[in-house]
Amino acid sequence: MFGLDITIVAIFALAALSTAGLAYGVLFSRIEAQKKTESRVRRVQAAETDQSKAKAARDRMQEMSKRRKSVQDSLKDLEKKQQDQTKRAATSLKAKLGQAGLSISVGQFYLFSALFGLFTLVLSFLAGGDILVCLGVAFIAALGFPRWVVGFLVKRRLNKFLEEFPNSLDVMVRSIKSGLPLTDALRLIAAEGQEPVKTEFRRIVESQQVGLSVPEACARMFTSIPLQEVNFFAIVIAIQSQAGGNLSEALGNLSRVLRERRKMRAKVNALSMEAKASAAIIGALPFIVASLVYLTSPDYIMILFTDSRGHLILGLSAVWMSIGILVMRNMINFDI
Repeated sequence: MFGLDITIVAIFALAALSTAGLAYGVLFSRIEAQKKTESRVRRVQAAETDQSKAKAARDRMQEMSKRRKSVQDSLKDLEKKQQDQTKRAATSLKAKLGQAGLSISVGQFYLFSALFGLFTLVLSFLAGGDILVCLGVAFIAALGFPRWVVGFLVKRRLNKFLEEFPNSLDVMVRSIKSGLPLTDALRLIAAEGQEPVKTEFRRIVESQQVGLSVPEACARMFTSIPLQEVNFFAIVIAIQSQAGGNLSEALGNLSRVLRERRKMRAKVNALSMEAKASAAIIGALPFIVASLVYLTSPDYIMILFTDSRGHLILGLSAVWMSIGILVMRNMINFDI
């Protein structure tokens, strides 16, 4: 009975196995076809997804290219405008007076120059000078000295602006991060800043009040403050107005760059002080030697001033000294 049961079980197992094999053989092609169909569908869906992703990526690239081109065009226009403004500022006495922070007009400047030249002419006559020497001194005093004073005032004012400008940018960064708009940050500097940054930002605010946009008003500041740092500031504002972005981060980076440029400039000046001292000593040495010779043996050196050949020697010496001074000046001055 036990053996019969095992036989029956084996028969049923073999029958089931045979049925399963027959069913698999019959349905194998259909199952494989279904698998291939599902695989093909998945590939098609993946290809459609890849195409949509590729299309989205192409759209993003095109949008970025358009924005980049727009920013580049804006920068080119701004650079061209600033170059024109620089040329006008370099040749305009009115612009120089504004850069120096003087509130006088061009006519008043020429009047003061003429009065100063007349004053030096009278002093030269009273000192017993020759007529040609007196006229030369008056000419230099009327045309050269006032312009030198204006140039000195311009340089001093620009240096003060460079010292305070990064601090003002930091104040703007904190104001923008606290939620104030850019116009309110500009008004804050115009009201609470230090001179001469305060005056320049007040001009920006006043330009906005008469209808100019913020980028245009910032670009106009380059006329009164012809510095590359101001150019950087105007470019940052122009890019932010065209392409958007985090203005506080951009201004913070600009402030850090300006401080690093100032440190680099101070380091270069410190490293070049030895060369500058050597150039000053070499340039002053002929005059010192001539003065000592005149004090000890005046007859020995006076022939240079009384003889025509001495005049020729002095003229050639002045030319060669000027060339040497210019060469040394170009060797020790660096643009940063």
